[in-house]
Amino acid sequence: MPRALGIVTPSGNNMRVHGMDHFRPISAFSFLGRYRIVDFPVSNMSNSDIEHIQVYVSQNPRSLAEHLGTGRTYNINSKRGKLQLLFNQDSKVNEIYNTDIKAYTENMDLIELAHEPYVIITPGYMIFKEDYGDLLKEHIASGADVTLLYHKVDNADKTFRNCRTVALNRQKGIKSIDWNDGSVPDANIFMDTYVLSRELFIKLIHKAQKISSVYRLVDIINEEIDDLDIRGISHKGFFSAVTDFKSYYEANLELLDFDKARDLFTDDWPIYTVTTDACPVRYVKGSKVKNSVVANGCVIEGTVENSVIGRGVEIRKGAYVKDCVILGHAEIGEGVRVECQVVDKWAKVLNVKKLIATPDDPGYVMRGDTL
Repeated sequence: MPRALGIVTPSGNNMRVHGMDHFRPISAFSFLGRYRIVDFPVSNMSNSDIEHIQVYVSQNPRSLAEHLGTGRTYNINSKRGKLQLLFNQDSKVNEIYNTDIKAYTENMDLIELAHEPYVIITPGYMIFKEDYGDLLKEHIASGADVTLLYHKVDNADKTFRNCRTVALNRQKGIKSIDWNDGSVPDANIFMDTYVLSRELFIKLIHKAQKISSVYRLVDIINEEIDDLDIRGISHKGFFSAVTDFKSYYEANLELLDFDKARDLFTDDWPIYTVTTDACPVRYVKGSKVKNSVVANGCVIEGTVENSVIGRGVEIRKGAYVKDCVILGHAEIGEGVRVECQVVDKWAKVLNVKKLIATPDDPGYVMRGDTL
């Protein structure tokens, strides 16, 4: 298989998960009880035999750095491959300057020193499974300059509002890349995934810099649509994008659907993550759990329904948790009723006996807070 440099990009300026992203980037968010969102793009690359992976981060990097480590978790060969966490300095003048092009420019020496002839770029805020080896082969066989990955949806009027869409011609060539304005339900959501030669990638970065200091890679690709052969390939299977607080909440609960979870998690395509030597879940007599994901190390004394419970969480006697995402080491106190909430790590809900929101507007308990 031709070799490729894998790049995991940071989220865009328009993507905010208020409260949660105060402590870490979206790619470092806990997901489905035991993963981080970054586990999905990095595992996809590792499973696709991509051995050189760069993960970009611009703010609050500690959580991501601790989780990624040296890359051994992701089955990356330590002799031939490497996982690099690359930093760039955010502009304090105006957020609009904080682009992926700026991040690539500040780390251009490492991109130029890479030996791989191709580059595969994928976002750190989307959850999906993809064989990049097959994608690269299809890109090379087509003779295209750039190949983009998209996912066809029928609910773009209600979801994916911070994402872009691609318009295709009959030959699956890209006609344009535009923001999803929510005007129509049927759309091809651009998955912020590119395949191109490393040489062209570097040229596009330099060209984008000359045109505008606020250009992103997608902008220069859009600019070059008439001059480059840009193709689209449709992704099949589970797909979710975490671009705001509600989408994070919904992405977790969506995978309580067994068929969707079975599509994303398969024996032949492992999603790697950091493991812990914690005890199994302890279900105390009288506890009830229904349609939920409960990670190891938890103590469940109360009732849990339709929820995602992270590692080491304690649900005390008489507590009722429904339609919630409870992150690691949080505590729901005795007799407390919590519905439609995201409870961040190490938070405790003890004295507030009712904390109820709606699925359309879920609530949030900040990390480390005690209510």
